Amino acid sequence: MTQVHRRFTDDQVKVLLSGYCQGLLRRAEIQEMVGIGKTRFFALLKEYRAEPEAFSVAYERDAPGRLPAAAEVEIERELLREKAIVEDKRLPISGYNYSALRDRLWKKGVQASVTTIIDRAKGLDCYKPRKKRKPHDREVLTASIGALIQHDSSLHLWSPFAQEKWSLITSIDDFSRMLLFADFVLKDTTWAHIQATQALMQSYGIPLCYYVDSLRVFRFVQGRDSVWRKHVLQTDDVDTQWSKMMRVLGVDVTYALSPQAKGKVERPYQWLQDRIVRTCALEKISAMEDVRAILKEEVDRYNHHQVHSTTKEIPSIRFNKAKKEGNSLFRPLSLPTPYTSPKDVFCLRESRVVNGYRRISLFNHTIEVPKVELYEEVDIHLVPDTAKQVMQLRIWWNNKMVHSVVLPLEGFTVHL
Repeated sequence: MTQVHRRFTDDQVKVLLSGYCQGLLRRAEIQEMVGIGKTRFFALLKEYRAEPEAFSVAYERDAPGRLPAAAEVEIERELLREKAIVEDKRLPISGYNYSALRDRLWKKGVQASVTTIIDRAKGLDCYKPRKKRKPHDREVLTASIGALIQHDSSLHLWSPFAQEKWSLITSIDDFSRMLLFADFVLKDTTWAHIQATQALMQSYGIPLCYYVDSLRVFRFVQGRDSVWRKHVLQTDDVDTQWSKMMRVLGVDVTYALSPQAKGKVERPYQWLQDRIVRTCALEKISAMEDVRAILKEEVDRYNHHQVHSTTKEIPSIRFNKAKKEGNSLFRPLSLPTPYTSPKDVFCLRESRVVNGYRRISLFNHTIEVPKVELYEEVDIHLVPDTAKQVMQLRIWWNNKMVHSVVLPLEGFTVHL
């Protein structure tokens, strides 16, 4: 149907709106005569009531009809760069990402919509239609922030120019969909996940539950973990270092049995992988610190500027709103008794029996243990410092720390 200003004069619409204000005409009658919906009717009525004499149904286009020539040149340049990396068989990029391209253009001051970019892409043979995917019903399972933290890692060649793969560890709040932690590590180790957990809890508090997969860092599964393969040990009969830490903190842990069951945290990996790899390919970035800067920028965009497709809200706004309303299950981080240092909570754990000479043997190191009864079992808290390449040992007995020693990190291997 043609626009109102092309079918009616200003005076004709004024008469109809005046009749409505006087109670002579019903809204439904006017909508049917003019051919507009309820929203449009009340918008016109508001304008008429504000200035009856100056009311007009004519309008002027606010946005310019065409992009400047310089903007067109920049769009073409970015599209051709995108085409080059899509067609490069050496790169793990198979399709175009017009939203990421739009964001790059906006940084350069070129305000172009995705629709405009796609239109130009078709003219430059820089277009591939997206494959139809099976629709996925997404839902928010929790009612409060901190009720469930989905935690995972992804090993990938995040830069085509890097010499090795890195693991990206992330933690996402189920209710707000806000990424609470995201960082690269060289190796997907137990200690890396403990440090990630510590960073999250020191920033936001202790959540009610963590949701993880069955990676050996998080769970012992019989028939897979050869180090503990004994017929007398069944799945979950052995505590991993990570699960010991969670038990000390009083955090429940739920295990997903498949990647599909962890879709809320798997999907962010998909777009992070696409955008980060794409940017690294275009800018020829290879150093982890430079790629980490790109990750930080993408996480900021996701958390603070992008409306989530499921919640229909920006994650940080939804998170802060829930926090302000007291709709949070995060507990303040307080050290459980008898510990006085985070090093005794966020650590690796071993136990040994003191021999007749008041010594213990730990990974080929003989350590004197004073103030401990002979043949008593002691708890050893191990805190690696990879920067200094040392291992700090904090030895506990009868709920007291009785000894502390620092040894070279080399040679220490703690079972997962």
